Amino acid sequence: MSTAMNFGVKSFKPRAPDKGSFPLDHFGECRSFKENFMKCLRENSFDNSRCRLQSKEYLECRMDNQLMAKEPLEKLGFKDLMDPPIRINKTDRKPTKI
Repeated sequence: MSTAMNFGVKSFKPRAPDKGSFPLDHFGECRSFKENFMKCLRENSFDNSRCRLQSKEYLECRMDNQLMAKEPLEKLGFKDLMDPPIRINKTDRKPTKI
């Protein structure tokens, strides 16, 4: 028999995962993106710099399906893969990339 007294009720308070912690994809919503990324890694001797596009697509899928917090892709290191803004040239009315 325990003689310890319980002075307070401890309750579990859930908190958001730390940055970099991903909830599991139980429903396989991003499975095809993950498989493309893993295939790219295998084909490139696990040199992840050659698979940045697949990595970006996988993270976008996770953000779109609330499997990770939405973050600007620039903050995740994909600034160079972003489409540059388009500007209309006033003289000849042709769109040009900035």
